[in-house]
Amino acid sequence: MDLDAFCDMAKSVFERHGHTLDCAIVSGKQVEARLRQAAATEGVDAVIAAGGDGTISTAAGVAFETGMPLGVLPAGTMNLFARALRIPLALPEAFEAIAGGQIGAIDIATANGRPFVHHFGVGIHARLVRIRDSMAYKSRLGKMLAGMRSIALAAANPPNFEAELQMRGRVERQRVSGIAVSNNLLGEGHIPHADRLDAGLLGIYTAAPVSTSALLRLWMDILLGRWRGSDAVTEKKVTEVTLHFPKHKHGLRAVLDGELIRLDRKVTLKVHPGALKVVLPKLADG
Repeated sequence: MDLDAFCDMAKSVFERHGHTLDCAIVSGKQVEARLRQAAATEGVDAVIAAGGDGTISTAAGVAFETGMPLGVLPAGTMNLFARALRIPLALPEAFEAIAGGQIGAIDIATANGRPFVHHFGVGIHARLVRIRDSMAYKSRLGKMLAGMRSIALAAANPPNFEAELQMRGRVERQRVSGIAVSNNLLGEGHIPHADRLDAGLLGIYTAAPVSTSALLRLWMDILLGRWRGSDAVTEKKVTEVTLHFPKHKHGLRAVLDGELIRLDRKVTLKVHPGALKVVLPKLADG
């Protein structure tokens, strides 16, 4: 992508809608600092981040902390949060939708105080991301192909571990292959993302220990949006849950909005209703 042309196009669209847009091209390591700088600048009405779910998650954390509205441009591989916000996936249309949009409030979640907009996961998904991140790829297509290969490698020896879920005043002990906790409930009929982000709920999804073949079938069901029909998956909805891993080992990882983080022995996840200001898109149907 020609990033200078990208910025010129963005400025033109926003000017046509009566806004002044400053565009900065920064490395991934600079994103958080530059967003904080922008959020603290007098006269700024909103910050907009372009990138994948990891970049957007970082931006949302800044917006959550500062109260600055966030606009989301889908420039990653899956763009799950952008899909949940109904942002058009083609960038020219996304520019138009945001430039003509309005400020709204949606839910955001935290894992031990760390914000996330899509999901927190342990087990099979964390293993998949770790394998994918060890592969070399230079493009969005390459990352998608690496993701497909990592599914097969991760399924070769599915995780099987003990977890305790503390919620609603009781403790449930389970053996699982994976646990995912989402910001609002995941929708059906499409790749996993929430159909709404204002219900004030967490979705808790546990996958029972499965064989390699059963896990590959489950991954296909997830990609096709028909995972609710699987006997391996259990769904619950709560506002807060604490995950405890009795046999936690040093070096274990979790995945948060697509990025690997250190897994703590105990993780408390909460939803914060209406706590994130976002630029909601103006859609074609008004």
